[in-house]
Amino acid sequence: MKYPTLLGAFLTIALLLAACAPAATPTESPATIEPTIEATEPPTELPSATEPPVATEAPATEAPATEAPSTDATATGGVPVTGAATVNVSESADHGSILVDANGMALYAFMADTQNGDTSTCGDDDGCATEWPPLVSDGDPVAGEGVDASLLGTITRDDGTMQVTYNGWPLYLFEEDTAAGDTNGQGIDEFGGLWFLVSPTGEAIQQ
Repeated sequence: MKYPTLLGAFLTIALLLAACAPAATPTESPATIEPTIEATEPPTELPSATEPPVATEAPATEAPATEAPSTDATATGGVPVTGAATVNVSESADHGSILVDANGMALYAFMADTQNGDTSTCGDDDGCATEWPPLVSDGDPVAGEGVDASLLGTITRDDGTMQVTYNGWPLYLFEEDTAAGDTNGQGIDEFGGLWFLVSPTGEAIQQ
């Protein structure tokens, strides 16, 4: 019979075709790579805006107030009163022991004044107190070495300043004495009287 022979031929051909056909290679699905997630730090918060520090002024430090030397009263003739006057003793080559002020300037008595009086006759009107400035004091005068403190005193001048007296004689400086030891005013006769240096005993040195 032809049918079995044809069937066998078809089977043979089918087998041959199957054997010759390339084997189907299984296709693997591509491996999916999971995305790597790196741990990230939480975002750093920006510092909150802060107001700039308010500049504070340093407390003003006041300089300690310094008191100026007392110049409330000014002696006639432009000699400033800066405290209690000091009367000292100095040795003069020509006149022996004489009274001087704290700076060593010679002191004089005016014979036109009244001893133990309460006023001075040497004032500003005729220029006397300019040429013969009175020795003035702000407070009781001070006795230096060799000076008899019991002979020191004061009178009040017309301008309100206190003039130092010694043994009752108002004491004066001389404008033309420019250095300690000068005695240029000794024995001068002007402004109505004689001017003499004064000894530690309180007597006018008339020589």
